[in-house]
Amino acid sequence: MNRIINLLRNSHHILVVAHNNPDGDAIGSLIALGLSLDVLNKKTTLYNESPIPAVYRFLPSANRIVQHINNTHFDVAVILDCSDLKRIGDAASMVSKIPVIVNIDHHVTNTRFGHFQFIDTSACATAEIIYRFIKKMGVPINKDIATSIYTGILTDTGSFRFSNTNRLAFEICQEMVEVGVDPYDIAKQVYGTYSLGRIKLLNLALDSIEITNNGKLSIMTLTQDMFDKTHTRHEDVEGFINYARNIEDVKITALIKESCNSKGDKGGVNTFHISLRSNGTVDVASIASTLGGGGHPNAAGFSTESTLSDIKSILFEIAEKV
Repeated sequence: MNRIINLLRNSHHILVVAHNNPDGDAIGSLIALGLSLDVLNKKTTLYNESPIPAVYRFLPSANRIVQHINNTHFDVAVILDCSDLKRIGDAASMVSKIPVIVNIDHHVTNTRFGHFQFIDTSACATAEIIYRFIKKMGVPINKDIATSIYTGILTDTGSFRFSNTNRLAFEICQEMVEVGVDPYDIAKQVYGTYSLGRIKLLNLALDSIEITNNGKLSIMTLTQDMFDKTHTRHEDVEGFINYARNIEDVKITALIKESCNSKGDKGGVNTFHISLRSNGTVDVASIASTLGGGGHPNAAGFSTESTLSDIKSILFEIAEKV
């Protein structure tokens, strides 16, 4: 940790990146580190390939996160919450040319990419690790930083319901509340605000749920036609997977989401992202890794170019082995 902090202190222009299709931990960690580097008077660019999900746009400085970066002269890139560099998306090839790459993560499937790594798989969230970095750097945690850290931990622990919830999750969040975070306000922003279009999209998603013959795997499907019909965006699906996850006797849940860039002009082959969730009895990270992805034992995912029917066939085969 000290070597990375010294590196950041001596850097001129730092690029901070989190994985595409970001969740609350990715966005919260990205903003918290960016705001902390501001205190150190560092020139910092915050980047994410995907639009910020609507439920996280309340976060302070969310509007600083850019979706496009030129081949600027960054001397350091900090990659957050990514098990592999390719998880940042199309910018991976450009970022790989930055002189120094720092890899900060908590995924068990992390490939240890980059020149410096800080990987702690016991951390409840990458936001927990960023909190520890901020403390070590001696940066005072203000309400904006606290809000970002709290949101990252809250969402990655499933409101403290998931098995990754540890003692530090509660201790850090208590400290963030003491700084000025309002738990009710954040819960309302993350879980309590829905557009009519998002409700209609959820209705279509619920209608799409399929259960395998042995009842162990549920599948929810979201196609581009569904997004078009409800005038919604891909970031509006945050939390949808939990409806299929909480079905009785289901051990694995898969959310199949068609990419907005899919053209469907190669014999029905499109680009899909598949999110996997487990009830704790199956390691979905190992499943995802065999399909080119990664993640946690209880939450993982992968992307693929395939047909919807072929993806479902693969998932049904997996279910037969559970």
